[in-house]
This record gives sequence, C-alpha cells and structure tokens, in this order.
Amino acid sequence: MIQITILDYIRSNNNSPKKNILGLFFVFFVLLSNGQTSKKNKILLTDVIADLENRFQYTFTFADDTVKDIFVPSFKKKSSFDKTLEFLKQETELTYTKLANNFISINKKDISYIICGKLKDKETGLALADATIQGKKSSGISKRNGDFEITAYSKGETIIIGHLGYKTVYRLSSSFKSDKCAEILLEPKTEELTEVVLSNYITKGIKKTTDGSFQIDFNDFGTLPGLIESDVLQTVQALPGIQSTDETVSNINIRGGTHDQNLILWDGIKMYQSGHFFGLISAFNPTLTRKATLYKNGTSAEYTDGVSGTIIMNTDKEINDKFEVSAGINMINADAFTDIPLGKKSSMQLAGRKSISDVAETPTYREYFKRISQDNELSAQEDIVFDFYDIGMRWNYNISDKDDLRVNFLVINNELVFTENIDATTTQESRQSSLMQNSYAGGIWYKRQWNDVFESVLQIYETDYELKAINANFGDGQRFVQENKVSETGAKLSTFYDINKGMKWLNGYQFIETGVATSNDIGDPTFNRKENRVIRTHGLFSQLYYRPQTIAKTTKINLGIRYSFNEKFNSHIIEPRLNFNQQFLKYFNLEILGEFKHQNISQLIDEQNDFLGIEKRRWILSEENKEIPIIKSKQASLGLHYNRKGFLISIEGYYKTVDGITAKGQRFRNDFEFEDAVGEYTVNGVDVLVNKRFRKINTWASYSYAKNDYVFKDFQEDAFPNNLDARHSLSFGTSYILKDLKLSSGLNWSSGLPTTRPVQGNERFGNRINFEDVNSSRLDDYFRLDISATYDFRFGKKVFAHAGVSVWNITNNQNVINNYYRISENSLEEIQEESLGLTPNATFRVSF
Repeated sequence: MIQITILDYIRSNNNSPKKNILGLFFVFFVLLSNGQTSKKNKILLTDVIADLENRFQYTFTFADDTVKDIFVPSFKKKSSFDKTLEFLKQETELTYTKLANNFISINKKDISYIICGKLKDKETGLALADATIQGKKSSGISKRNGDFEITAYSKGETIIIGHLGYKTVYRLSSSFKSDKCAEILLEPKTEELTEVVLSNYITKGIKKTTDGSFQIDFNDFGTLPGLIESDVLQTVQALPGIQSTDETVSNINIRGGTHDQNLILWDGIKMYQSGHFFGLISAFNPTLTRKATLYKNGTSAEYTDGVSGTIIMNTDKEINDKFEVSAGINMINADAFTDIPLGKKSSMQLAGRKSISDVAETPTYREYFKRISQDNELSAQEDIVFDFYDIGMRWNYNISDKDDLRVNFLVINNELVFTENIDATTTQESRQSSLMQNSYAGGIWYKRQWNDVFESVLQIYETDYELKAINANFGDGQRFVQENKVSETGAKLSTFYDINKGMKWLNGYQFIETGVATSNDIGDPTFNRKENRVIRTHGLFSQLYYRPQTIAKTTKINLGIRYSFNEKFNSHIIEPRLNFNQQFLKYFNLEILGEFKHQNISQLIDEQNDFLGIEKRRWILSEENKEIPIIKSKQASLGLHYNRKGFLISIEGYYKTVDGITAKGQRFRNDFEFEDAVGEYTVNGVDVLVNKRFRKINTWASYSYAKNDYVFKDFQEDAFPNNLDARHSLSFGTSYILKDLKLSSGLNWSSGLPTTRPVQGNERFGNRINFEDVNSSRLDDYFRLDISATYDFRFGKKVFAHAGVSVWNITNNQNVINNYYRISENSLEEIQEESLGLTPNATFRVSF
C-alpha cells in the first residue's frame, strides 16, 4: 500500500514550483488510481444485506441514510451468518443488533456515556446471552457470559432489556453505576410457540408459520402487481387458493367459499362490512392496519364462524414515543394519520379517509363507477352524488409491567344519492333515491400477566352494520324502503398457561349475541314487513400448543377443541382442530391441517333488484325450521414445502365440504333463482407455489386446481358445478427492488366461471326461458395484466415522501365475470357484467 502526504512532498521540493505542480498531479493520480482499485475490490453494504436476507432467515431494519454508499471489502459468501455479521461490525462504523423474531437492527454509532450490566437467569443464576438491550437511540445484545454495554444519552432514559423466554425489564439509565456493572436477574417466561416456516412468501413481509397461517407485516412490506398501498383484502388475493371472482374485496372466495363464509376480525372485532365503493376498495385504512393473519385451514379453537377462512387484522401493538403525522392522496380518496404519544406508557393513533369524488372525478373514479353501475338503477341516472369515508382510532396504555389496555373504534360509511326528474303537465317533478351502507365498531382489550406462567386476555366488543335503500320509482309511483341491520355484542376471556418450555395451554369462554333486523316498506299500496331475530351462543375452547424439546426441535403440534351451545336451537356443537408441522431433511416441511367449523349467520338475495340492484345481499340468521340452517364445514389438507437458498416450492392438497347453504345465497340466475332449497358444496383442490428470490429480483408462479360441486337434493338436477367453480387459476409475478424504488408486474388467468345458457334453437317456452342443464356452459377465460411502481424519498431530514403509480388491467381486457338472460319486449336478451377495464391509479404521501 502506498502512503504519502501532499504536505511532505511539497516541503521536499519547496525550491521547484514546477516539481511541486507535477508532484501534486502525480500524488492525485496515485490516490485516484488506488481509490478506484480499492473500490473495485469492494461491494455495497446494501448488496451484502440483500444477500444475507436471501440466504438466511433474517430481516434487516435500518434507515436508508444509515447504509447509503457504504462499501465493505469482498469476503467469502459461504461464510456463516454470525461470521459475516462480525465481519461487518469490524469493517463499518455501525452497530448490528439482534432483535426478536430474527430481526437485525442497524444503527449509526454515537458517543455519549457507557452503561453496562450482567444478565442472569433468576432461577438458575446462569448467564444469559443474546438478550436485547434497547435504549432511546442505541441498542445491544448480551454476550455469552451475560455481559452487555450500550450508550446512554440522558440520565432519565429508559433502558429496555428483553430476552426470548424471559419477562421484559425496564430500568432508568441513572440506576446504572459508572464504576460497576449492574447484575440484573431476568424472570423466565415462555413465549408463544408460533414460528416462521417460510419467510418472504411471494413478496417481502408475507410469512407462512408453523400453525398453517399466513402473516402479513405491512411495516416491512415489498410490492405486489397493481397495488400501491398496503390493502389487506387485496393482498390476501395474491395467495394460492384465494381469489375474488368479481374483483371486489366484498366477495373474497377462499377455496371456493362465498364471502359471507369468511370471518373478518379487526383487532378482535367481527366486521360485517369489508368494502368501500360497494366492494372495490377495502374499508380498512392501510395506515392504521399494520399486520394481518390469514387462515385457510387449521384455525385456532378460539375462533368461531368463518367456515371458509379467517382474516385477522391488527393495528400497531407498540406504544410509540414520537409524534408522527402523515397525509396522502390517490385518485380515489385522501387520508390523514397521526400517532400521538400520551406520556411514556400510552399512545393514540387516529386515521381518517374520504373520497375525493365531490372535488374531482378522476379516470379511476369513472372506471370504478362504471363497474358498479352495470345493469341496476344507476345505469340510466345522471344526477348522482357518491361519497365514502372511514374514521379509525386505537389507544394503547401500558398500565403496569403486568397490565396492558387497548381501546379501538371504527366508523365506515358509503352513501349514494341520485335524483330522477320527470316533466309533468305543468311542472317538473323530482324524486330522490339513495343507498346507505355503514358500520360502527368498538372494542376494549385487556391483558393481565398474573405470574411467570399464566396470563389472561379479556375482550369486549360491539359491532353494528346497516344497509338502507330508498327507491323512489316514477313508473309505478311507489316509494320502496329496504333495511338490513346487524347488531352484535361479544365477550371473550382467554387464558394462557405455560406448562413448560415446549408446551402452552390455551383455554377460554366466549359469548356472542347477534341480532338481525330486516324490513321492506312500500308506500302505495301500503305494505310493511319486518323481521327481527336474535341468537345467543356460548362457547368453550381449549387448545394445546406442543413443541417437543428435542435437540432439533423440528416438530410442532397444535390440538384444539371447541364446544358451542346455541340458546335458540338448544344445540350442542363440538369442533376439533388440528395443526401438525414436521421439518425433515433440513429443507422440507410436512404440514397436516384439519378443522370442523360452523356459523349461524349468512347472506342471501331475496330479489335481484333489492337495494337498487347494487348491493343485493342481506344478512340473515339461521332458523329453527331448517329453511336457513346452521352452516357447517369440514376440511383437511396435506402440504409439503421445500425452501433453500431463496428457492421455494409449496404444494398443498385439500378436501373441503360445507353443508347448510341456501340456494338464495348462491346468486342463481336460471331456473333455480327463486328456489328455497338447502344443499352443500364440496371442493377437492391443490394449491402450488414456486418462488425464486434473487438479490433484487423476486419471481413467483402459483397454480390452483379446484373442483367445486353443488348438491341440492330438492332440485331435479341435484349435482352440478358451483357458481364459483373457477377450475384452474394461474398467476405469475415479478418484483424488482433497487434501494427506494420498487417495481412489480404480474398476470392473472383463470378458466371461465360456470353459466347456464338457453337451449340453442329452442330458447323459450312462451314467457319462460328454456335453459340447458344448470352450469353446463362456461364464460370465456379471465385474463388480467397489472403493473405498479413505488418510490420513497425525503424532503430534508425529517420529512419522508412516498409516491406510487399502478395500472390495473393494462391490456384493457374485457373480462365477462357474470351473465344472465331475460325476456325483454318479447325478445331474449343476454346481460353481461364486465370486470374493471384499464384502471390507472397514483398516490402521493408525506410523513413527518
């Protein structure tokens, strides 16, 4: 290595100006050449981090400016994770802190005063290694002998000491002595046993766990085609076996089931409304909903309802100590979010969204409105006002080291008003029709850590849903008012007992009271029909989480059972749940899942023109006379997963049967449209995913096969394909991440849905349509290509910005997603419902 200083060279040649100038050029050339040579032999730290995340089950978290333009010398890529991390610590002036759940925090080093300590197990007195010590700006991990030291920045700074399996300790920095390292004893505590089997499933932030669920973390999320915001209900549709046959979030089909067969929970509160714009946009604000869990099978015994699937959404559980504000706008709505610290133990989050259609009708809005106004009361109207908004609140309060409290509140509203005008003999008359859909939900969640091995969680919630339509019809002079209301109160007490390090026992009780009211009111001639029903259920549940404490610890078993008692029917239902996961040959996981479930509430369509023909479905409770029975399901699945060096193959076969469905809940538009039969459907299917991750590129392909058949014994044709029988589904996607730029594109293809056509050449019997065998024909195949791009940047040091653009159905493919026939003016007419056409969107968000 050449070492030389310009000052020394000038001093040695102070009598020769020419030599000085030539010398300066020589030195500059040598330094430049040496710098270029050394730079060629170095690699960017961000590339090293990407490689480590790809090869190991770790995720790095850091601020962009912390690692920007930092190079490290080349090294052997086959080195272990710990050796590589130690190498980075020596070569960079950064701190690398191991956190829980395989997270690594990267921070800049700073100079203040050092505090130190020694961690020991309170029961055994043994030293504790790899504990996380977190200060306000710095963090660290304890060594093998339990010693640690971190930098403190003030005497009143709170130091948080945490270790997997031990109770968290909070201490002020002033309690540490400068001349002696404090001895700190940690009390053992068994954590939940759910572990990650597959990380970065399809994209960053989606993980598959040992209990069979999918966990989505929007705090560290990648990108998906066509999406520029973290919409939970859009994101889950990227997973195999899940789709929406009509592209709405209010009709998500999990393994061939209808949307009303999904249990949707927002911070433990059951939601009966899931969409804005009557299903085209999720009703749950992405800025407030940060994590989600999806179960397709093997649901925990603590959950009831949702015979097809369970979607659990959660707000941020952490108490934030910094005031944050953000605001954003896209081509549909504007929103604002704030996180307000309320002392050291409490924080509140507030978020709100509102449509911007009253200010500007964007191309996105026009395409959405075109989609919802097909063949209904809106199709012929011009004077239309549409608006939606939602308001959400979450308050967290850490009462003490043993007590935590959370309060939630959510309001969702959709409102559509249009005015019809007609010229009478002397004056112009106007009549106003409207459709209103809203939800109000609130809940209280309280957790108590009684001792080292026992804790309890109590939750109480109230959720109310209302759908109301007023149809002022000039043609027959009638004013038709329809209402559908759901009011539910729930309470659940869960207890968790740590039997030992490998076994946790969940027990609990749940009470649910659900009331449903429906009414139809016609003005002239006067007709009024109202129905009110209430069902109260009591549930007991127990589940054992077992992980044998062998050396490899490769077996995980969850066994659960749920007992439900229905007061109205005096019925007793017992439902077992099973979850088994076995790792073998290091890179393989075998998964067996099974469950029995039931639900007392479902949706049906009374008439196709109900609620102005826009939102036709109404909620209704099960009845004792079996016309609308309790819906029951059984499901079993067997999965095999292979994951090595960024290459993932997942295959899962399943069998599912759902009994107690009603014909009016299936949207028939043929001879069975007005039938009141009860039946079942059975699905045999397989979901396949192939995913390959490179440093900056992620690609995936998924395929689903599902044979979905109805059985209605009261029908002349008792067995035929389900209306949702999209037999084959295929998707392919790729994403590219370059620092703060994320690009993604993907295609979706599926075979056409079943349909019933008139018999060719013999279409009619007088005023009746002569249909062929039920669902014996199919619509054309569905195809859609989407792209999206997002970019994160800064305005100064404290203002962050996020921008994104997307195009849904960039090829503008005219997909027919539904059709039916009717006799109009003595001729047969086919009505086709088309999906969204080319739909652009853009977003811009500022946070500080």
